[in-house]
Amino acid sequence: MSLFSNVMNAASTSSAFVAPKPLATSGAKKVYDLEYYLKGAAAGGICCSITHGALTPVDVVKTRIQLDPVKYNSGLIGGTKTIIAEEGAGALLTGLGATCGGYFIQGWFKFGGVEYFKINAVEALGDEKAWALKTPIYLASAACAETIADVFLCPLEAVRIRSVSDPDFCDGLADGFGKMLKAEGIGGFYAGMGPILFKQVPYTMAKFAVQGAAADSIYNATGSSAANPPAIGNLGVSLGSGVIAGVAAAIISHPADTLLSMVNKAGAGGDGPIFTRLGRIAGEVGMVKLCTNGLLPRCVMIGSLTAGQFGIFDTVMGALGASKFHFHDPNSD
Repeated sequence: MSLFSNVMNAASTSSAFVAPKPLATSGAKKVYDLEYYLKGAAAGGICCSITHGALTPVDVVKTRIQLDPVKYNSGLIGGTKTIIAEEGAGALLTGLGATCGGYFIQGWFKFGGVEYFKINAVEALGDEKAWALKTPIYLASAACAETIADVFLCPLEAVRIRSVSDPDFCDGLADGFGKMLKAEGIGGFYAGMGPILFKQVPYTMAKFAVQGAAADSIYNATGSSAANPPAIGNLGVSLGSGVIAGVAAAIISHPADTLLSMVNKAGAGGDGPIFTRLGRIAGEVGMVKLCTNGLLPRCVMIGSLTAGQFGIFDTVMGALGASKFHFHDPNSD
């Protein structure tokens, strides 16, 4: 049976929400129950909402570069100056409400889901096998959690992109939802579901797997561990590994991110099914531009964002009295 199936089966059959079981992590026995998962979900929602909201100006410029590279051809700083000159500084906060709301929901399911799936995978596989398979567990857990999260994120992301591409489209989140629903029906909110999955699932898989590997490398290089952190502390490890993970995830997911931005632009790709429209857009733009338009500002954005997310997640978990799960090396006992 594949690891993906193991993770899914573990999640579906687990009694963790009913009768929590202790797992060995970092040499200590800890109980992971409903309260722990709710704290993880809340911390995930808070960290994603804060970081995405704070970087809304960067995302606005990045989206404009993807949608109109001819006009916005002077990079992140030049694009920012153009928007401010033509529309005022307030335009850089376009879609802030949809961003904060959408990514709180997404973070709730993503971070909470990753914790749930990986902990139940360890419970199903045992410490020794889970330690050997920790990277595949990260990948499978992230894929499962992100797929669920995207069902809730997609409508809010559609409203955000529409409002960024057309500043006159709506006055706030509620107005945008109403106008899209009236004009396009429920299907309009999910026009970008294919590209959002192609973007977010690989992005999240890379984000958690690379962050976990980078954190382990930092601990190993400093002769420390999560239980006995180095001089920079666990927060410093989270921030450093988060930057590395963010840049890697941004590069991997950027072509789909560009497609997502373009397909939500009114009239993009013509008529027909979503994948037909995506094919037309990809053919018109070309693979090189799909991979590079807006990449630098997105690397800046995602590198900062991911570092902030893992730092805030760990901080909020600590404030809520929860200790984040870490894989345990059984040979270290």
